Amino acid sequence: MRHTERELARILHTGPFHLALRTALSVRGLPLHRVQHHLAHRGVKLGVTSLSYWQQGVRRPRRPESLRAVRALEEVLALPDDSLLRLLRDGGPSAEAERPAARPYRSLLESSGAVERLLAAMESPVDGGLHTVDHQERVRIGARRELAGRTSLHLVRAHRDGIDRYLAIHRGDPGCDPSRIAVRAGENCRTGRVRWDAEAGVLVAELLFDTRLRSGETYLFGYGFEDGTGGPSDEYVRGFTFGGGQYVLQIGFDEAALPVRCRRFEQSSAGAARAARRDLTLTGLHRTVHVVEEDVRRGLVGIDWDWD
Repeated sequence: MRHTERELARILHTGPFHLALRTALSVRGLPLHRVQHHLAHRGVKLGVTSLSYWQQGVRRPRRPESLRAVRALEEVLALPDDSLLRLLRDGGPSAEAERPAARPYRSLLESSGAVERLLAAMESPVDGGLHTVDHQERVRIGARRELAGRTSLHLVRAHRDGIDRYLAIHRGDPGCDPSRIAVRAGENCRTGRVRWDAEAGVLVAELLFDTRLRSGETYLFGYGFEDGTGGPSDEYVRGFTFGGGQYVLQIGFDEAALPVRCRRFEQSSAGAARAARRDLTLTGLHRTVHVVEEDVRRGLVGIDWDWD
């Protein structure tokens, strides 16, 4: 969503800093890598990741060299002198203090390096400014024992102003082809950019909202992935960077491929031992199992199963 000069003038007056910077970038139509290029020509070295964190409100420029970069940004973006720096001096609590405590993806997924690279390429920090209030997820396992697809109904709350999108991460099973995985945007969102890492079997999809959220507002939307490109699946795992909220996971199996045993488990990180195991019983007609996590803790929750 492209902002107008009028909106930019208003936000430069009211703040906060991160929203003013993001609005200026939108109005000028400059991607972050071009801003970085212009800054370098002015002798200012600043990474794309830092710029992304600033515009999302994950971090605030504080060090002297960062403040010099902000002054150069005012020039690059053709903003009035001191307009961004004034917003920083006006203070206000940083987003790092306001947002729920988060755990980085690196501790959750073995493929986290690929995830972080994809997020950086889409000019988004790992923390997208949202945390889950309720997430209902349905996973389908096909007749070849493959991960056929999954759908989500997701209720989120913004912990920063200006959030208008969600980055959904899909990790396929060994042998999957992310280029053939279809993204399905459901109610209250539409598909934006889609990026993948074939070697890691990871896909990141941008889901664009129909509105721009203010801090504290909730948003309900649906989406899914049609996969079916990988080999036999024997688990499904969901990682949580934030604690809190409810998560419901249901896994349904094709009648031609039923497991002999299903178990719920949790992990503190990808390399940790699986704990809190509990056997799950397949329902009769629809051949499903499910778990309900009423107060999610940071880490991983999943269901695994045995075929033989």
